[in-house]
Amino acid sequence: MTIFSKIIAWEISAPRIYEDELVIVIKDIAPEKKTHLLIIPKKEIPTLNDIDENDKELMSHMFYVAKKVAKDVWVEKAYRLRLNVGDLQDVMHIHMHLLSDLW
Repeated sequence: MTIFSKIIAWEISAPRIYEDELVIVIKDIAPEKKTHLLIIPKKEIPTLNDIDENDKELMSHMFYVAKKVAKDVWVEKAYRLRLNVGDLQDVMHIHMHLLSDLW
């Protein structure tokens, strides 16, 4: 079980910026930019290389949530999304970084 799975299960506390039935959004504990949020699916998928055809809706939803949250935190004019894969991942639970110098 990853740290993200423990956050999703409320075993570890983390302020949630957004949550729905498929994903949660939290602040990164080691931000690289003024705004650094993590969009994490509730389904535990180790890495982007592990998604399959059944995950298409979930992946699309992550991008939709990124757009929605960017607007909610007033960075919709300039933000970047990043997915790390394999050795570049710090937690083996797929997640998307939303980064911006705005906020």
